[in-house]
Amino acid sequence: MLIALLVASLGVAMAVEVRNAQEREHEFRAAPECASVPVKASACLWEQDFTVRKAASHRGKRGKPPEAELVLPSGKPWHVTFRNAGPLVSEMKPDDKVAGLIWYGDVVEVRDAGGRRQQTSDGPVGWPADRLGGAIGCISFGTVAFIGGLWGLLGLRSRRQVVAAAAVRWHSLGIGAAAIVALWIQAATGWPTWSIPVGWGVLTLLLLGSAVGFVVAALRGTIK
Repeated sequence: MLIALLVASLGVAMAVEVRNAQEREHEFRAAPECASVPVKASACLWEQDFTVRKAASHRGKRGKPPEAELVLPSGKPWHVTFRNAGPLVSEMKPDDKVAGLIWYGDVVEVRDAGGRRQQTSDGPVGWPADRLGGAIGCISFGTVAFIGGLWGLLGLRSRRQVVAAAAVRWHSLGIGAAAIVALWIQAATGWPTWSIPVGWGVLTLLLLGSAVGFVVAALRGTIK
């Protein structure tokens, strides 16, 4: 129950960040091009040529995001990290020429010679959807898991009640994971952000139907 409350609290914090992430993404998309090279962090967009010194996708290594070291024409290195290995950083090689989009003093996007683009960890695009999916997943899992935990605690004297509560807790994992699945589908298809709660809702209805079936069977003594 404590874990469920902590996860739900994390979900609430993510939900609060959704609006801020949306405003930052909208500001980025509406930002004008810089008239000249910015000498300080600026709200305008400046495209800068870089040469790749080294890059590593760190596939299979937990806690190490994909990263690259880019070099300015002056020779100054610029270290950037990415949220995902694809589509660019996993194919970057030393001496490749890329263009970096600078916004507020950070490289927020990298483009290769073929025109393919990838957001860096500082890029604002995609964060609203990530925060929304995380909020839905954490809040839904935490709420259902807490209900299952409380039910199991109150029904300790009845084996059937305990089994039914366990079924609820197990289904909470699926309901939380459904948000991640919906987020993955949205990211892969490019659908609008509102498709995340819609997709999660459809999957959750199926899981709730399954949960009801297991609970009824447990209370009848069919499942022990």
